Amino acid sequence: MAGNSQRKNRRTSNKKGMQVGSGGQRRRGLEGKGPTPPAEDRKKHKKNRIATAKAKHAANRRPAPRRGGAKGTSEMVVGRNPVFEALRDGVPATTLYVQQYIDNDERVREALQLAGERGNINLMEAPRPELDRMTNGLNHQGLVLQVPPYEYADPQDLTAAAYDNGEDPLIVALDGVTDPRNLGAIVRSVSAFGGHGVVVPERRAAGMTAGAWKSSAGTAARTPVSRVTNLTRALEAYKKEGIAIVGLAADGEHTVEDLEALGGPVVIVIGSEGKGLGRLVGETCDYRVRISMPGGAESLNAGVAAGIVMYEVARRRA
Repeated sequence: MAGNSQRKNRRTSNKKGMQVGSGGQRRRGLEGKGPTPPAEDRKKHKKNRIATAKAKHAANRRPAPRRGGAKGTSEMVVGRNPVFEALRDGVPATTLYVQQYIDNDERVREALQLAGERGNINLMEAPRPELDRMTNGLNHQGLVLQVPPYEYADPQDLTAAAYDNGEDPLIVALDGVTDPRNLGAIVRSVSAFGGHGVVVPERRAAGMTAGAWKSSAGTAARTPVSRVTNLTRALEAYKKEGIAIVGLAADGEHTVEDLEALGGPVVIVIGSEGKGLGRLVGETCDYRVRISMPGGAESLNAGVAAGIVMYEVARRRA
């Protein structure tokens, strides 16, 4: 009995006052926090960012259905070689006008063959005076190709296409790029590196002419171009959607290699080769980046610069 009493005293002597229970908290803590929520619901996840941006974009979308953006003007391509090259390179066309009693040389035969293979181009024979009138006296050499007006996209359609594909928007905006060949080359780069479109201003800028179509090497058929009346306002609208505006400038504070913002939703703004970005557009940019050029060149062609930056964005997203 004495031994039992001593053991009992030893057990009670180890206690330090009253013991407080867990109230079931310890058991509930062991039960876990349930299944992992989907990526769209996890903050800081790319899919959550895209889902949030998509919802914001849908909330701000105009109630009336859009019917695309502005339209360009119809264009005439004149001359045997230009007409043949336009048909060969897939430039859209509605009608091929052929002069009556034209000398049927090889270039004329090739142009007629290409137009016939398309199946949707009207062939019209016209007297020389009529072709002279249509072309304002240009040296048409008996061939005139009518190019229809380009149907520009709405700028919000570019981001909508990205969100619908579950991707961060990647858009190139041009400020003062006046050479249609540069525009076509940039459209080609945007298509090659997974971009969602190009934005150009209405004034003092190249539009989607036959020359731009040719330089795009056919990619203009699947890469939309939007034309806006005010580029600064269009960039501000993109900023409200949470998209970073990155301007390309020779004296930029960042280099293309070190700017982390290029890995997310971004609009890359490229200015003219001579003047660069305009003042208001430059002030709208969140970041200004430069391309490192060990060779010492002062500037790059706009199309080349766009290709370099687009490659860096695609590399980060891979």
